[in-house]
Amino acid sequence: MNSLISDLKDQLKRKGYKLTTQRRVILDTIIENIDKHLSIEDIFEQVKKKYPEIGLATVYRTVQLFEQLGIIYKLNFDDGRSRYELYQNKEDHQHHHLICLKCGSIYEVEEDLLEDLEKRIEESKDFEIVDHNVRFFGYCKNCRSKS
Repeated sequence: MNSLISDLKDQLKRKGYKLTTQRRVILDTIIENIDKHLSIEDIFEQVKKKYPEIGLATVYRTVQLFEQLGIIYKLNFDDGRSRYELYQNKEDHQHHHLICLKCGSIYEVEEDLLEDLEKRIEESKDFEIVDHNVRFFGYCKNCRSKS
């Protein structure tokens, strides 16, 4: 985790930004919740516990900055809230998500399910694909067993 923070700090510095206390607390919160898909409001609630004087506007601005710098990326799960995830490996595609329509749980699928399809599209359409985003909607095991 220290090397991740160091890399991100260097990335901010290269772009002319400092890792201020507020930015550090927000970044720490995102890293500590790496397995969750936090909205800005979720991030704000978590950060407020550690840094009570922070404002929601600061969290919004910082999240926007982190997104512009490629530190995090925005996810849309069609639930009316943008969620964010740490952009860990810029060489790989984003992973896919399974979204439960009943409880709203989100599960990650790490395998690149569309590699062969991408190759066929690139060849047939002479188009270089750099990324894709796939969401599967359905019902998780817990919700199915409650029915």
